[in-house]
Amino acid sequence: MSEPSGAAAISGGGQGGKRRVPLLLAVAGLSYLIDLGSKLAVVAGLENRPAVQVIGSWLELRVMRNPGAAFSIGEATTFVFTLIAASVVVAIARLARKLYSTPWAIALGLLLGGALGNLTDRLFRSPGGLQGAVVDFISVRGFSVMNLADWAIFCGGTLIVFCTLRGWELDGGRAEAGAARSAGAV
Repeated sequence: MSEPSGAAAISGGGQGGKRRVPLLLAVAGLSYLIDLGSKLAVVAGLENRPAVQVIGSWLELRVMRNPGAAFSIGEATTFVFTLIAASVVVAIARLARKLYSTPWAIALGLLLGGALGNLTDRLFRSPGGLQGAVVDFISVRGFSVMNLADWAIFCGGTLIVFCTLRGWELDGGRAEAGAARSAGAV
């Protein structure tokens, strides 16, 4: 059974389509540059100053240095998070050779850009030695203080779940189409 043309266009069009590595790199580069620029701006303009209320006390800009992961988990294991971020970058680079799906390219690009943004902090911010603290500055009352790299990772991860639930594969095909081909070959 063939895939509807609208779904084929969204998922990337199947194995005969174009590789989506340039799209992955463009999304990763854009998300990385936005994250880096925002961190440079808030460190220069807001660090060591009172929080700036954006939406009352519910949403504020407040610079914090986070040596841990999300929600400041694992502050004593910064080196581990550096290795995880580096592993994500390597894994995405390896997956890119199979990438023909537009949504997967966007998802992996967001994940890559976010990982590179936080990895840059781990490598180059104090105290250094692969243990730098990540600059967080978006404070949501009762939730967390985060940065734009964290948002890119969250959005990329959410899109990966969506692509998986839809049955879209990296090669632009659909999971059930691949299962049907395998069953026919038996």
